[in-house]
Amino acid sequence: MVSRLSLQYCKIILATSMVWFLLDVFLIMYYTDCAGSSRQCGGSDGIRRSDQDSGGNRGGGGGGGGGGGAQKSFGGIFNKIPNVLIPHPVGPGEYGKPVIVPAYRQQESKEKFKINQFNLVASDMISLNRSLPDYRMDGCKKKTYTIEKYLKTSIIIVFHNEAWSTLLRTVHSIINRSPPELLEEVIMVDDASERDYLGKKLDDYVAKLGAKVHIVRLEERTGLIRARLKGAAVAKGSILTFLDAHCECSPGWLEPLIAEIHKDRKSVVCPIIDVISDDTFEYITGSDMTWGGFNWKLNFRWYPVPQREMQRRDGDRALPTKTPTMAGGLFAIERDYFYEIGSYDEGMDIWGGENLEMSFRIWMCGGQIFIVTCSRVGHVFRKTSPYSWPGGVARIINHNTMRIVEVWMDEYKEFFYKINPGVRSADFGDISERVEFRKKKKCKSFRWYLENIYPESQMPLDYYSVGEIRNKASGLCLDSMGRKSGEKVGMVSCHGFGGNQIFSYTKKQALQTDDVCLDVSAVGGPVKLFQCHGLGGNQIWEYDKETLSLKHVNSNQCLDKPSPDDSDTPSIGNCNNSPSQQWILTDMKWHILYIIMLFIGKWVLSSKLAQDDNYNCSETVTICKTLLEK
Repeated sequence: MVSRLSLQYCKIILATSMVWFLLDVFLIMYYTDCAGSSRQCGGSDGIRRSDQDSGGNRGGGGGGGGGGGAQKSFGGIFNKIPNVLIPHPVGPGEYGKPVIVPAYRQQESKEKFKINQFNLVASDMISLNRSLPDYRMDGCKKKTYTIEKYLKTSIIIVFHNEAWSTLLRTVHSIINRSPPELLEEVIMVDDASERDYLGKKLDDYVAKLGAKVHIVRLEERTGLIRARLKGAAVAKGSILTFLDAHCECSPGWLEPLIAEIHKDRKSVVCPIIDVISDDTFEYITGSDMTWGGFNWKLNFRWYPVPQREMQRRDGDRALPTKTPTMAGGLFAIERDYFYEIGSYDEGMDIWGGENLEMSFRIWMCGGQIFIVTCSRVGHVFRKTSPYSWPGGVARIINHNTMRIVEVWMDEYKEFFYKINPGVRSADFGDISERVEFRKKKKCKSFRWYLENIYPESQMPLDYYSVGEIRNKASGLCLDSMGRKSGEKVGMVSCHGFGGNQIFSYTKKQALQTDDVCLDVSAVGGPVKLFQCHGLGGNQIWEYDKETLSLKHVNSNQCLDKPSPDDSDTPSIGNCNNSPSQQWILTDMKWHILYIIMLFIGKWVLSSKLAQDDNYNCSETVTICKTLLEK
């Protein structure tokens, strides 16, 4: 009897366990499918939840490069854009974490890296819908935004032979993290891609994303600038937002951008651009304490936000930062203002320099540019471009840069040409329309821009000379050797081609080359290059045009030719007026002093002539004769 009861109990326990096991399996499969596919799983609360891996590809990702795993097919995906994410508890790269490629795929990873100049294997391992934490600072999370209903944005993404996984991850991050009421559409502009998976396969995939996402195909490759203009031409939104094709928008990215344009339609706004590692695809937050600038060669650079801008914001880092220039890949602008301010210079080719041209134009013609510190978008930064450039990279860059210099830099274009003498012969096309646009808009001067918008610029407002600094005894020239801040300055044979041998002796008495200055921190040297700070101190040099000496004020010693112990670096020692301490500053212009003398002299002469019509200059006063000739 006991054995029969025991058997019955065992059967009941086994049956119950089996029921619970099957129920657990069902629930696991259900929620895994919810979170791991493009299907929306709705509950009784009416909340629609988006998936975290739209292709259903956990290990294989989205098939970047076109050869990924099988895609699940669901109709009507994102017909209503979901606004709540169900994050995966596990998965490669989730929450922005780095991906470690398995040892057996390391060789494949190296071989595929050159296709897009990033780790394609790592990217393909990550869900197209990967989760990201909320990276915003606390002050941003507390903000609320009131935005008019008519302000909707068209997001324009230009791509050419982009990897499947990075392209679709960009699109899904937009859909999942943009309020539906602010998103008009996502326009994907295909700049004549040649890869099969970016053809019908992409069309089929995008068709499942609903009416808000569509593709514009270009028959011939036009480059980023003209392709963006094609996208803007068909955009319906009142705001245009431009993103690169390898980005990930983080939570809360869009609202603060739109809100700033709502405050002032002439505001052009950029998010903080976070870094997505080209190797591990780790999401690395960028600093909110940097802004955009440029160096002598008109290369965009990030620099620390100056104290004056912090004071303008009262130390509130959640307020947008005014920036002299923008990186150009990621920004939003009111559509009508985009055209009013001159859109893009259509005479520029492919890519390069358009961000500085637009930055100068916006500021000089009455607009303003902000980095909105409450908005964050990740971007895959590549060390080199994977694309071919018709005519070569140098030709494109020089062509575009020359258009900036000739249209916007006024007298400072001569400064640029002295640094880059070989660029003068570059073909920059017809700029008459852009010059006329500037006149019509009554845009301010480049000097105004340097004085009011970017006084921290590494391009000196006033200078005495720009050119070689040649040692009289040795015949050698100072040369930065392309070295970084903190390294010694070089001294080699003069070559006359500008570049690393161009130094400016500035009004602030600094010897500057690009964004570094000659700096001596101790008696006896060494003479090093350090970031120019504009505060004098170790970077003040007095040039005596009679003795040709360059005296370092703090140490009271003079710059000398290299010592036998270090033949490639100038030395510094007690001043003795020897030829080894004599320096010829080519293109020496004491034009600032001359202008001051000219102004004062004319005022004195005008006063004298007003008092006495017969006033004659003394023959010994040459400045008076010069003034009469002027």
